[in-house]
Amino acid sequence: MMNNSLNYCWLFKRGLPERVCDEIIKNAELKRNQQRIAITGDFGHDRDVVKNPLSKKEAKQLNSIRKSNVIWMNDNWIYKEVYPFISNANVEAGWNYETHYSESCQFTTYGKNDFYDWHSDSWGAPYKSEGFEKGKIRKLSVTVCLSDPNEFEGGDLQFDFRNLHPKKSKPIHTVSDIKKGSIIVFPSWVWHRVTPVKKGIRYSLVIWTCGWPFK
Repeated sequence: MMNNSLNYCWLFKRGLPERVCDEIIKNAELKRNQQRIAITGDFGHDRDVVKNPLSKKEAKQLNSIRKSNVIWMNDNWIYKEVYPFISNANVEAGWNYETHYSESCQFTTYGKNDFYDWHSDSWGAPYKSEGFEKGKIRKLSVTVCLSDPNEFEGGDLQFDFRNLHPKKSKPIHTVSDIKKGSIIVFPSWVWHRVTPVKKGIRYSLVIWTCGWPFK
């Protein structure tokens, strides 16, 4: 494991075994008919663009922010594989956040020219919807690298730890020297992006852990 830039990012280079990564990909492929184009901002969460197509204006706005496909997964065995790393990073990095809930895992496929521009996973305001997430905020974000880095070009995970709008500043850190199965944990308020994929396919799994504000 290693820490970066004042512990704003915690990397487990050897995280999940390759066989587990392959099993996650296999299970996601079985859910391929549930695939969604990832929607952010005012478009709403997990919108089915087949049943509810984007307007030209919405498509243009979305494509300026993000281009990728996602599948939502709630397999308990995946949480059991990943959670020990989240718990370890939370302590070792000194964050010590209280978390009580994890959102659905987001299996993401980035093909050629797909990307996700600068963003923060935390919106600041607690969830208002009913259920386990009500009143909670995202505290820790987790990215699991499911592809061998030799299988694609581009698709770098980059961070701006200064918590400024990255368009006005230069990226500080690019996650490098990763392997298939590597796990990156970071506070959800940290600005980050995935650069455009130039070649191949990049598979990843994203998990957000939530808890009460200020704890």
